[in-house]
Order: sequence, then C-alpha cells, then structure tokens
Amino acid sequence: MATLSEVLSQRTRLTPQFADWLHQLVADWQLVADLSFGDLVLWCRAAEGGWIAVAHVRPTTGQMVFFEDQVGRHADAGRVPRLDQAEAERRLVRRQHPEHDGQRSVREEAIPVVRDGQAIAVMTRHTNLVTMRTPGRLELTYLAAADALCRMVATGEFPQRATPSGARRSSPRVGDGVIRLDADGIVVYASPNAISAIHRLGYVGELIGGSLAQLVTDVISAHQPVDEGLAFVLTGRQPWRSEIEQESAGVSMRSIPLTESGHRVGAIILIRDISEVRRRERELMTKDATIREIHHRVKNNLQSVAALLRLQARRMPDEQARAALREAERRVGTIAMVHEMLSVGLDETVEFDSVADKAVRAVIDVTRGDQPIRWVREGGFGRMRAEDATALAMIVSELVTNAAEHGLHAVGGTVTVSPTRSVDANGTEILNVTISDDGVGLPPTGVGTRGLGSQIVQSLVQDLNGAITWEAGEPRGTVVRFHARLRRLPPSAY
Repeated sequence: MATLSEVLSQRTRLTPQFADWLHQLVADWQLVADLSFGDLVLWCRAAEGGWIAVAHVRPTTGQMVFFEDQVGRHADAGRVPRLDQAEAERRLVRRQHPEHDGQRSVREEAIPVVRDGQAIAVMTRHTNLVTMRTPGRLELTYLAAADALCRMVATGEFPQRATPSGARRSSPRVGDGVIRLDADGIVVYASPNAISAIHRLGYVGELIGGSLAQLVTDVISAHQPVDEGLAFVLTGRQPWRSEIEQESAGVSMRSIPLTESGHRVGAIILIRDISEVRRRERELMTKDATIREIHHRVKNNLQSVAALLRLQARRMPDEQARAALREAERRVGTIAMVHEMLSVGLDETVEFDSVADKAVRAVIDVTRGDQPIRWVREGGFGRMRAEDATALAMIVSELVTNAAEHGLHAVGGTVTVSPTRSVDANGTEILNVTISDDGVGLPPTGVGTRGLGSQIVQSLVQDLNGAITWEAGEPRGTVVRFHARLRRLPPSAY
C-alpha cells in the first residue's frame, strides 16, 4: 500500500505546505476516529481529476466500516457532490439518510480540512449505526468531543500547531481514559479508566465538579520532581503531554484544547496508567546495566589474563615458548576487545568495523619489522551479534597476523581487508571477507593445516557455517577468502 507521502506527491497537486498539514492531521486523527466510533477517510483532488482517498483510519473503540483499505480509490458518483459541497462551503455536510446494505446502516459526513482559510482536502466520517452501543454518558461525551474536533478541522484549528513534537512513548489513547474539562478547568466527565488512573495516584474523592489541576496537585509528593508542562495539561489551556511519577503509580496525560472560532471552550484530557510500563522499563534498564557490567568484568579479567601471559613470556628462556605465549596473549586480547564494545552498548550486538580496525592495528603494530607494513579496510562489516563478533574477530586477527608475519615481515607492503554483506535466498545475512597482501606469497607446499592459527581459523569458520580458501595473489602475495552466515539481529538493532 502506498504511503501518504507517495500518494500526495504522485497523485495530487498539493503544495508542500498543504501536504505537511495533512501529515499533521493524519498523525493525530486516530483520536477523532476513536471518539467518533467510526472510520475516517481523507480525500484530495486528484491530478487526473475527481477525488482520491489518500489516507484511511479505523477506530479502536468500535467496529470498522470498511474492511478493505480505501487508500488509492476514487470517490464514487454518489459521494462526489458531498465532497464538492464541503470543499466549496467549508462546512460539515451530512448525508441526508444513512446508507443501508442489508447488514449495516452507515452514516456519512464530509468535513472540509482547512488551512489558512482554504479547503485543501475533505475528511469523511463513516459510522456504523447498527453496531453502535446504546448511547450512555460515555458515548455521548465521546461523540460531542468528536464533533467539536471535526468543527475545529473545518476551521483550521485542528491539528493544533502548538502540539510538542518528539517521541510519543506511552502517549495515552481514548481507550486508556478520557476526562472532559470546561473552560475553567473543571471536570465535567471522567471515564471509568480515567477515574481509576487518578485514584492510583492517591486521590480517592469525587472527580466530577472539581478542578483537575487542584485535585492532582494535592496528591503530588512535595519531594517528587514535577514536569514543567504539567500545568498546561491539567488546565487544558495548551496542547501538551506530561507524566506524573508517584511511588504508588505513574500516569501519562495529554491535553487537547477545544475551541470554537478561536475561543477555548474546554478540553479533552487523555490519561493512561503507565505504572506497569515503567516497572518493566526499570527492570529492563537494570538488566541492561547488569549485562554491561558483566561484559566489563569479563573484559577486565581477560586483560588480566593477557597481562599474566605477557609477564610469563618475559620469564621464559626458550624463544619458541615466548612466541607461543605472546600469541596466546594476542588472542585473549582480541576476545577482550569484543567484550569492551559490548560493555558500552545497549544490546548484545556489535558495530564490528571498530573492532576489526583495533584488532588489525594491534597486529600490525606488534608484527612490524624493519620494513613498513600498512593496512587498509575497503567496505564495512556492519553490525552483528556478539557470538558472531567474537569468532570473526579471532578469524580476522589470525589471518592478518599470518599475512604480516609470513608474507610481509621481510619485504613490507600492504594488507587489505575487504568485507561485503549480502542476503541469500533464505534471507540469511552472508558476510564475505577477502584479506590480501602483496608479500612473498604462498610457500611451494601451499598453506599448512597443522599450525595452531590455521586450525583456529578453520574451526571458527566452520562454526559460522562458512568456508575459507587460500590462493596466490597477482602479481604476488596471498589472497584469503572466507564467508560466514550471520545470525539474525534482534529487532532493536535495526
């Protein structure tokens, strides 16, 4: 299905300014649909003529009217006159009689979307009268609020320009709880969920007839920090969002001022009990901090082991034994680098480019002889899971060490690391890595498989469900290619 941006740019002639206004409306019109217990469809003049549906939203408080999405459809001949009239007269136009199809009775209204005094689109509201609940205080309050918002759409007062931008984490919806205020901030209606949320904060009295600002202020602890935007929300004077955190509970609140001809006549306050949400967030934060601390301690322990190996190597009289201990120290240090990256991250994934750069740089510095050895990385490894990063760091370190010690130590040159990523037919991420040098090349007998480094590399490549090959470079040197199948990243890493 095409997005609103695509439909507006490809199928209409709206200016960017008017298109932005429609984006703001669609970002907030779920509120109108829920209060109306009906579907909303946004219509614009099509570039080829007629009216085209550019957006569609269904209510979460009642049954939908349209099972299929309406985006991209042209208005039929029976609907066009109402759309034309609403646009021309800039007022709400209701179908004279509900539409019956044997199973439902649908009431339809056309509301002009006005910006800077000009009708730029028309929003239709579709309500299934058959499935409507028997009107009670809640239903009547919701419908009255929806009518007020629709009138504001028709006068260019909704969406409200002063609404703060930014993330709407835990932002309340109609189903979470609704409070209706009059122009003086007095509560004239509160839904059952809204009453429960206020009671969770510690207020146990009657809400109706009281000042919401006063009621909430009385239960806020003196030592509790208060959001500076809370006063805007509790009085309903500005479109704002705020949160209240008490020891007993937490609530998220949002105010939508209601206006007529530019004069404020009241407000809708949406309120949501977020106590459980915040409890889970605190648990996750504690868990994340614990995991990072574990990686930090593992890194410290590995560095301690590497330091002990380094001290032991200095005391060994045999040169071969010293070389073996230095290799072990380097391998332990490579694993420690991965845990160092995990200790500062927010999940169990690693941006591997920095790990690879540090590992290659450390190898080149240690194995540098009389001749200069350089290294370059062409391309990026990208982000991957910790399990893959540990194995891959060891593979890259071993292969670069082999190139520096056996291919370039005597003659100097360049080691090139070239990673690329692709996706196979099954959707599995494939990492292809080429490590080449312009050194002395392979020995006449080829690459030995009995060395510890070669055995480590082949074992780790097999663990990653990959394969590795060695071949002679042109005009000289060695080229090593391997591929690995990476584990799927968690959704939070994208």
